[in-house]
Amino acid sequence: MTAYLLVFLGAGIGGAMRHGVNTGCARWCGLDFPWGTLTVNVAGSLAMGLIAGWLAFRAGEGWSQHARLFLTTGILGGFTTFSAYSLDAVLLWERGQIAAAAFYVVGSVILSIVALAAGLAFVRTLA
Repeated sequence: MTAYLLVFLGAGIGGAMRHGVNTGCARWCGLDFPWGTLTVNVAGSLAMGLIAGWLAFRAGEGWSQHARLFLTTGILGGFTTFSAYSLDAVLLWERGQIAAAAFYVVGSVILSIVALAAGLAFVRTLA
């Protein structure tokens, strides 16, 4: 139960951070391009690389699974799930599963866009 609470709290922090970035980017860059989402995805992916790398190669045994869940699944998951997507793609690549990585990257983007379009189309038929 503690793990779920830590993820819940971290996701709230990450979601608030995402809202702040989106609001700031809209104010500074305008609304003609999704600068906020781009910024969140890139910053979240960089943070995931830094945190995952630190936890894997530098942190040692002192870091608990709870801290990992709070930082990665919680805060970064609330900030952007793109960071988890990026980590999964790179891990597949690093394991030499190049075809799986390519399928995951292309499939995630295309299927997600198709699913969103299908959801929008379905709701429009209800009106």
